[in-house]
Parts: sequence; C-alpha cells; structure tokens
Amino acid sequence: MSEQTRTRLLEGALRSLGREGIAATSARSIAAAAGVNQALVFYHFGSVEELLVAACHHGARQRVARYRGGFAEVTTLGGLLELGRRLHAQERELGHVAVMAQLLAGARTHPRLAAATAAGLELWVGEIEGVLERILAGSAVEGIVDVPGLARAVAASFTGLELYEGVDEQGAQRALDALAQLAALAAVLEELGPLAQRALRARLRRAAEGRGGG
Repeated sequence: MSEQTRTRLLEGALRSLGREGIAATSARSIAAAAGVNQALVFYHFGSVEELLVAACHHGARQRVARYRGGFAEVTTLGGLLELGRRLHAQERELGHVAVMAQLLAGARTHPRLAAATAAGLELWVGEIEGVLERILAGSAVEGIVDVPGLARAVAASFTGLELYEGVDEQGAQRALDALAQLAALAAVLEELGPLAQRALRARLRRAAEGRGGG
C-alpha cells in the first residue's frame, strides 16, 4: 500500500504541474490530484520540492520506456524525425508537454529540480544517441560527427519546439518541416559516389578541426 501511495503522489504531482503550473503546485494540490491526504506528501517525501524531484525522474523513466521500442525500430534520420513527430503529438495530447514547460520554468529557481529535469532529458538523449550511432555507422560522416553532441542537439530542438508551439504553432510546424528537409538532404548525401563522399568527409573534418582550433 505504501508503494501504491508513493506512485499516486508521483503521478498526482505531475498532474498538478500540468494543470496548476509550478507556482500553484502545493501539497494540497498534489494530494487532491492523487486522491490522498496531504500529510502523506511529507510522510513519504519530506517536502513538496523533493516530491517534484522524484516525480520528474518517475515521469521521464515512464515516458522514455513508452517509446523505447519505437527508437529501436528507427533505421534512418528521416525515420527518427517521423518518430519525433509522433512522439511530440502524443506527448502533447497526454499533457506531458505542459508538464515539461513547468519543470523547465521551475528549474530556473530550484537547483534540485534543475538537476532532476536535466537527468530526465539525458534519458531521452541516451535513446537518441543509440539511434544515431546505429544509423550513422558506415556512413560518410561516421567518425566525424560528434554523435553525443548531435543527440543533445536533436533533444534540445524537440524540447524547444514543444515550448515554441505554445506561442507560435505555425512557426513550430515550419521548423519541423525544415528538419524534414535536412533529413532528406542527409539521405541524398548518402547516395553520393565515393569521390563525392571523400570530399564531404574532408570538408567536415576541416570544419571540425577549425572549431577545435577556435
């Protein structure tokens, strides 16, 4: 029963964040969302902040696990983008985009929450990095592209788009379309002949060395 109560509180905290926002989330609002006595917030977690930190970890683990099978099936950059589109639509429908916005807002003034939010984002980065390592293996850019950095760029792009969509839905859609064009361009580059691929690798290597020297 104790573990069930903890889970209800974790999920109640996430619901309260999505509905009430970080500023209005309290022991009372979390307990109401969880359907338990608010004293249990402090009994199980000690404080509202500690509960929010735990809820952040809990929510991220659940969401990443939900899409792990989809990540495993991706074989191209275009496929990764398409998965990202579906994931984004589902996350918005389930209210998780609103929760992420509130966690990011709270992270600005709560260091513990900032660390938990970053750790949650790292779970997404890990999945994306695994996909990129797999689909870039044997490609013209293998060994040149900073895959961990690229994985973070992809994760940051979608996180930013999720928030941007709230103020400019059309602009966010255009950004997604532009990413689709980049994926198509990458597919075309893979079809280049050996000479063109060597030239591309040389150009990318010089660009990387230039950044390192700067």
